[in-house]
Amino acid sequence: MSNREEAKLARWPAILPFLVGAVLFDGLGWWIMYNSVTPITQWVAAAVVICVGVGAWVSIMPFIWDARSSLKLDELDTLEKASRQILDLRKVADQIGNATSQWMTVQEHSERAVEGAKKIGNDMTEEAVRFAEFMKQANDKEKATLRLEVEKLKRTEGDWLEIVVRILDHIFALHQAALRSGEENVIRQLTNFQNACLDAARRVGLVPFIAKAGEAFDPKRYQPMEGDQEVTEGIKIAQTIAVGYSFQGQQIRRAIVALETADVEENTESEEEDTDEDSGEPRLL
Repeated sequence: MSNREEAKLARWPAILPFLVGAVLFDGLGWWIMYNSVTPITQWVAAAVVICVGVGAWVSIMPFIWDARSSLKLDELDTLEKASRQILDLRKVADQIGNATSQWMTVQEHSERAVEGAKKIGNDMTEEAVRFAEFMKQANDKEKATLRLEVEKLKRTEGDWLEIVVRILDHIFALHQAALRSGEENVIRQLTNFQNACLDAARRVGLVPFIAKAGEAFDPKRYQPMEGDQEVTEGIKIAQTIAVGYSFQGQQIRRAIVALETADVEENTESEEEDTDEDSGEPRLL
């Protein structure tokens, strides 16, 4: 706005000649009218009107040109603003294009990252499946190996128990032979030996048991010497033939016993007295 006002002030020297021309034309018209005879003729009136009209036209001509130039300047300003806005829009469009290209680049990278993550996830899943199968196979192999080791240990334990039981059976037979010999020194030594062996067997869980003479027969703990012998209810035991054993609380063999008969029942009391007086009774219970 200040530039416009300065331009208007600067145009006044250029307008002055037009104003002077208008004054001259108006003066010429007045002079023609003043020097003409009265009444004035049509030609004089026409000349006066033309002079006044030309003077008026000359006086308003610079203002018309100024208005036109101002209008053109306004149009130029408007065009300049519009061009600036168009340039700004172009800049915005360029920025939007750059942002769009960057977004497309980011999207491509994101898609690649997602595909890579999916591939890694699939690889991890496959690896986990393979590892689970490997662990399962290893576990199965380890279980099979442990099962074989347990079976070997059980067989070894069974063989060991069988060997120990046979040894104790032989020791029991030796002790019974010593009792039948009547030699007190031999009976005492074999009794001590048998008790020491039985104590050692108890330490590993092997516990022997025998049946007392005159005890009622229990088929869960004892078995008759003769397998086909008929066992009646309430029958009593006459003698222990082979010792029974239990290992770690489980019975592994019943004691083999001889059952009483009618002839034996008559002499039961005398045999019990002889057995009680004998000092070589083993400590099996």
